[in-house]
Amino acid sequence: MRKIKYKKGRKVQPSILEYTGVHKNFETQIQLFIYDDNDLTEYPNLNIDKIPETIDLDKINWLNIHGLNNIDLIKSIGIYLDVDNFILGDILNTTQRTKLDELHDLLFFNVKSLLPTENSDNISVEQISFLIKEGILVSFQEKRSDFFTHIRERIRTHSGIVRTKKADYLLYLLLDAIMENFYITIEAEENKVEDLINLSKTSTDPTILVQIEKHRDNFNFLKRSIIPLRDSLYSIKSIKDDDVFNAIAHENFSFFSRLHQKSLELLDQIDDDMVTLDSASNFFFSSQNHKMNEVMKTLTVISAIFIPLTFIVGVYGMNFENMPELKYTYGYYIVIAAMFTIALGMVYYFKKRNWF
Repeated sequence: MRKIKYKKGRKVQPSILEYTGVHKNFETQIQLFIYDDNDLTEYPNLNIDKIPETIDLDKINWLNIHGLNNIDLIKSIGIYLDVDNFILGDILNTTQRTKLDELHDLLFFNVKSLLPTENSDNISVEQISFLIKEGILVSFQEKRSDFFTHIRERIRTHSGIVRTKKADYLLYLLLDAIMENFYITIEAEENKVEDLINLSKTSTDPTILVQIEKHRDNFNFLKRSIIPLRDSLYSIKSIKDDDVFNAIAHENFSFFSRLHQKSLELLDQIDDDMVTLDSASNFFFSSQNHKMNEVMKTLTVISAIFIPLTFIVGVYGMNFENMPELKYTYGYYIVIAAMFTIALGMVYYFKKRNWF
């Protein structure tokens, strides 16, 4: 189970910004798209000092930040957008749960993006944060990734309606792309669990139970990541009737309702998968118990066969002088034959009763 590690230094000096993630080796880069229905300008690697003179508030501006190591750069963006320091702290603190904040003319949204790790049962986690304000959408990624490649291509090729919509629709597309990663992660987990269940039917290796518990932890972690996302998407509905805040157009709230519905579907799917894991655990223990019962049944049958034989041997092992059978020439052969007949008879009887 993943646990949140709290840093005491942040409690003593909350105004100090610190990146708490693991992707500390990625150089911070800025990518800017400025577009409308008729025009597109792309800046693949923009200097922070050029942002004020480059931003065009008459169009849609998507400012994508790759890497969060440059604290001064993050502060500069915060100053330009007039963002409170605690929001910047939430962007840099990757232990934060998914949350949504509406602050006057600013909407802040951070979310966990999950993907399966190759050749491992672990899940890779990246926090992605969004700021939307006055036609500007800023996305903060811990590292360069391919989450939004198809969205960039849609903007470049003018596919769909993205260039005819405002920044709120772009936010919907970005969140939808992140939620697709949840589907990919759950599907990868389900495939591994299916292989694990098939293996449990043919093997009683105790490491199977360890793997089952590992995937149970993964599904619990997925659930813990999706529940706050579901709650945040649901809370967007309350903004719909807010006449002061207009970062999300009324006609676009239906898109975020779809995302909320997707989050419910994801949670239902995880619940079903958890039930499947419980069944796998029960099947494993049942298989173990069945194997043990088979062993005990075999040992019991063997013991039952030897009980009368042991009795006969015990009788003739007594050191009495007056035992007529001891003087009989064929006594030994008769006893051996009797013992053999008794053993065969018991085996036949047990077999007929299907006791083994």
